[in-house]
Amino acid sequence: MFRQSTSTIVGILGLMATVAVAQGDVLDRAAKTMGATDLKTLRYTADGTGHTFGQAFKPGIAWPRIKLHSVTRSVNYDTGSMRDEIVLSRAEALGGGGYPHTGEQRNDQYVSGAHAWNVAGNTPAAGPRFLADRVHQLWITPHGALKAAMKNRASARTGKTGGYTTVAFTEPGRFTATLFINEAGLVERVESIAPDPVLGDTKSVTTYSDYRSAGGVQFPTRIRQTQGGFPVLDLTVRDVQPNAPVDIQVPEAVRNATERVVADNVANGVWHITGGSHNSVAIEMNDHLILVEAPLNEGRAGPVIDAVRKLAPGKPIRYVINSHQHFDHSGGLRTAAAEGAIIVTHAANKPYFEKAFAVPNAVAPDRLARSGKQAQFRTVGDRMTMSDGTRSVELHHIKDSHHTDSFLLVYLPKEKLLIEADAYTPRAPNAPPPKQPDPNHTNLIENIERLKLAVDRILPLHGRVASVAELYTAAGAKMR
Repeated sequence: MFRQSTSTIVGILGLMATVAVAQGDVLDRAAKTMGATDLKTLRYTADGTGHTFGQAFKPGIAWPRIKLHSVTRSVNYDTGSMRDEIVLSRAEALGGGGYPHTGEQRNDQYVSGAHAWNVAGNTPAAGPRFLADRVHQLWITPHGALKAAMKNRASARTGKTGGYTTVAFTEPGRFTATLFINEAGLVERVESIAPDPVLGDTKSVTTYSDYRSAGGVQFPTRIRQTQGGFPVLDLTVRDVQPNAPVDIQVPEAVRNATERVVADNVANGVWHITGGSHNSVAIEMNDHLILVEAPLNEGRAGPVIDAVRKLAPGKPIRYVINSHQHFDHSGGLRTAAAEGAIIVTHAANKPYFEKAFAVPNAVAPDRLARSGKQAQFRTVGDRMTMSDGTRSVELHHIKDSHHTDSFLLVYLPKEKLLIEADAYTPRAPNAPPPKQPDPNHTNLIENIERLKLAVDRILPLHGRVASVAELYTAAGAKMR
């Protein structure tokens, strides 16, 4: 029998043990090695693949893949600002994301301080729902993570196993992060947890490898990231410019933007709720209200719920119908659950939402976390009717969609109104139809005809109210 002396065992345990080290020494060494000490700004260009977080075709599977033809990221660490200039295209047909099914699309995304926005053409549009993630992404860049750790008085511990020094810190109300610094003094991995409106506290793992020197700064030429357990990024960095000019100013339209909720009465007891990028619909029943869609996040869903309550004083919002599981359309469901509303969704979504909503948002507690309530669900298979004896509300599964497998439309037969999300977003009045028919448009028509729905008007959850004839024109189809 092989025997070890007590001193040998103690020695092995000592090598494996994790011991506290002076965080200042660890971070100062890494900052010096990586050239972060005097780094004020950084710009890099890259290409590779990405995945559209929160837009899976089916709940619980990997996010849909996209091709990133060009990514230019410009960061100003002194002002806490970042710009991403992205040219992308779909790499698979199934799933969401709002990207065209053919051709490329340019996305310009910004964050600075407490503001996030996008720019299409020359027009900035405030995007407060992007703020948390973009602040998180800025400060988990390899040099940003070192700076954030120093600012937030990180704790450092070192373990001989694996050869990493780990440094943990919290950006209050934003995220927590642990840096893995290798023996060469380079940030090789960042494991972080940030709040998400659907998933709760969500883990990201970002790895940095194949470091090269650029102007005295060490920077990785390979960047990979997973988020919520699935890949979201795999980039090859082509060019790095330390201390390049990066001056990002918050547009006045963004700085002055407020959350607007507009209720347009489209029929007796039916309101189209607009004012932002995502709409909702309120339906009055005998002794309660039904809200179709609680989108985006608490910042949108909260004001929508407050405004809808005023439309029929004394009637509670008993049900919130969810069109589908994509995060921009389900990000307010936690808020609705905190208010005691029952969530009505496709049966395939219930297990996913139950698991997600069981994870709290502890980094930045939301209404659901503070309420102590649990979400209640009512599920739909192919069809369900909600009625109070006077008004009927039909829910139907949209079959054979490329957008999501658990897609619902809402139909009011008495009013001949159809409520849908993402299957059809009306263009400006009298705008020419697209050169190539959108498969989502044709699929919606197929479902309307399959279900034999008599539709006059469509209340989209993006954009303006439109006639059903406009849908057929956009799809290049003839009405039967």
